[in-house]
Amino acid sequence: MSIRTRLTIWYTSLLAISLLVFGALIYSLLAGILTSVMDDRLAGQAQDVIGLIQNENDPVAVMLSGRVQLPSIDVFASQYFIQIVQADGEPVQLSENLQGQRLPMPDGIAGDIANGRTHAYTIDASGGVRLRVASVPFVVARRPVGAVLVAQSLTDLDAALTVVRSALLIGALTSLLLAAVGGVILARAALRPIQAITTTARQITQAQDLSQRIPVAVPNDEVGRLTSTINDMLARLETLFQAQQRLVADVSHELRTPLTTIQGNLDLLRRGAAADPAMRGDALRAIGDETARMRRMVNDLLLLAQADAGLKLRLEPVELDTLLLEVYRQTQVLASSVTVRLGAEDQATVMGDQDRLRQLLLNLVDNAMKYTPAGGTVTLGLSRRDGWAQVAVSDTGMGIAAEDLPHIFERFYRADRSRGRSGGSGLGLPIAGWIAQAHGGRIEVTSQMGQGSIFTMWLPELTADEGRRTNEQMGYSS
Repeated sequence: MSIRTRLTIWYTSLLAISLLVFGALIYSLLAGILTSVMDDRLAGQAQDVIGLIQNENDPVAVMLSGRVQLPSIDVFASQYFIQIVQADGEPVQLSENLQGQRLPMPDGIAGDIANGRTHAYTIDASGGVRLRVASVPFVVARRPVGAVLVAQSLTDLDAALTVVRSALLIGALTSLLLAAVGGVILARAALRPIQAITTTARQITQAQDLSQRIPVAVPNDEVGRLTSTINDMLARLETLFQAQQRLVADVSHELRTPLTTIQGNLDLLRRGAAADPAMRGDALRAIGDETARMRRMVNDLLLLAQADAGLKLRLEPVELDTLLLEVYRQTQVLASSVTVRLGAEDQATVMGDQDRLRQLLLNLVDNAMKYTPAGGTVTLGLSRRDGWAQVAVSDTGMGIAAEDLPHIFERFYRADRSRGRSGGSGLGLPIAGWIAQAHGGRIEVTSQMGQGSIFTMWLPELTADEGRRTNEQMGYSS
């Protein structure tokens, strides 16, 4: 059963229950009011009869003789049935339209008469006619001596209530029918965006096209917000899917070159180069270099995969000036045609993972040396500014084009491809960017073509009080 059908059934059922309760309440209230009006009218007619009795009787004579002279009551014969009874309930006079038949008296009426209480009740007469009866006691010399029973047929009242009941029933059924039809239309309109979501999802599944989006009819309602959320999710999935495709393509491209080199050198060794020491050494050296390159690439990809999975860093106080000096000494050994020197060197302590920060700095320096021509200079500097530690790596290299700057931290993106240089794998800067973000910092880049680039890493500085508390928590002595 569809949601639309279930919704229609539910609110139609609730409406039916509401109409039933409301109709029963209206019907009961109307029946009570009409019955009360009839009782008042019957009691009034009974009082008129009692007035006639009182006008024709002398209270003193009644007390002396114990008998009551009854008036003629046929004046009410056309509409009412009248019966006069003694205090014990015994009838003493009937209206002619009763034709000698007595009005039944339920148990307890005699007690009401004796106590001077008015009572109204309903009886079933002959021929299936229902009568409403009002019993009104009459008192002579402060003593109830009997009662006047006035009855009237309930046929007209029952007919009126039947009309009301039929009107309520027809109105309720009509309302339910209209509600059901309107509910189906409204449910269809309300659920149309969900159908659009289903259709689009099916098309995406069948066509494998994540570029499709679901149209948003009303942005601010619940379905509109759901649709916008799904569109955002589709955009995110499209980005991730495209990134995955680029990753697979780039990894395939990056691995093809070293594998081709290794395969070529192996073929060379098979064709006799193994017998020549020089050729054998060159081939083995090339195989080793390409194997090391693939190993670095695999390690970088593994690190990025761990970063995507939420890799946690081991944070501890790190003296950046000491770390920068270690990186400077290490890169001086690796530098050949490029001069690496220290610039401004302040003292700063940050909360970080020392190994990852060393990797970040080495990546930045390696990237600077790679794109700095022979005779150029790479400068390392450390300074403090407004609670931040700044590590700047500047070079006098070729620079980065303005259109490439927004993409240099993307995986496998290399701005030098159009210039015919091999460069690296395109993973060093993405790793550096991730490490900086994992430490609550960032990397900024400024560059001009032909004049060089400056990569600046910003990390939140650890104050002396914070460092002391951290050392105490880690169990270090001050």
